[in-house]
Parts: sequence; structure tokens; C-alpha cells
Amino acid sequence: MTRPMRLAVAASALAVVLVGCQTNSADTNGVVRTNEPSKGDITSFGDAFDGLKTVGDVEYYASDQAVAEAKNQFRAENYGNAGALFFKATQLAPNDGGAWMGLAASCDRIHRFDLADKAYARAFKLMGASPEYYNNVGYSSLLRGKLQDARSNFLKAYELAPNDPTVVNNLKLLSSSVQNVER
Repeated sequence: MTRPMRLAVAASALAVVLVGCQTNSADTNGVVRTNEPSKGDITSFGDAFDGLKTVGDVEYYASDQAVAEAKNQFRAENYGNAGALFFKATQLAPNDGGAWMGLAASCDRIHRFDLADKAYARAFKLMGASPEYYNNVGYSSLLRGKLQDARSNFLKAYELAPNDPTVVNNLKLLSSSVQNVER
């Protein structure tokens, strides 16, 4: 068989397979549902499916466990472990802004400001100008000794969330660090 003839046969076979895969849009509205029971279906235990969550209803992401563990490590002041877990979470779910914020904060605490800056940049793209973002960037600046930058970011966070106790506390921390400079 010549090459053009083989291509024609392969294209015909593919067309036949694709035609067989079409769904009836009147029944499913173009959506293929794989794990949703019909109204009268019952479980193997004899219960009705009403009220049970199906795969489409579950709000679980692959990074959830890593983020939860990372937050525990961060609270326990194990910043290196927290950073590794937040990094894992960013690999599992690259669009998780919270994981990127956690990674940046962990990098700040171990004084890897180069990595923190990259993580903050990614978090800003995903989360935008949020009070949490400005507060964390301000704290990062405070750790670096850049007090003017810290103040600027804390004030941006305060404008967005004036009643946030974390932002208010960080502003107080900044003012006390300006008054009590130790050399």
C-alpha cells in the first residue's frame, strides 16, 4: 500500500471512530456526566443517592493536604519544612495564590529573600492587590531592614483592611522598631 493510500485509510478509520463517539445533546446538553446517579438509583446499601456528594461536588484539590501541613509547620516555626511543603503545593496546584503566599512567607523567615521575591511576584499575579499581600510584603521589607518600604506596604494593607488586627499589629511593630533601633 502506498503512503497516500495508508493515510486515507487511517483518516477514514479515525472519522468512523469519532462519529461513533458523539453524544446526544438533547439528553446531556453536551456535557458528559460520569459519576452522577439518576434520580431513582440506590446505593449498594439500599440508600437513595439524594444528599450524597459526587465527584463533581467535592471541593478538594491536590495541594490541600500539602498546604494544611505547611501551615502547621509554619505555626510551629519550622520554616524550612513549611517552605518545602508550600513549594510542593505550588507544584501540585500552580494557580494556588495562598500556597505562593505561604512559600514567600516561609522564604522570608529563612532569609531567602531572592526566592521570596519570586513567590510574591507569582502570588500578586494570582491574588492581586489584597491586604494579605501588602501585609506580607511589608513584613518582608521589615525583615530586610527596609523600613520605608515596610511602612508603605503596611499602609496599603491598612487602606484595604483597616480593621485587620494583623495589619494594625504590624504597623505598631514597625513604629516600635523605628523608636528602638539597636546597633
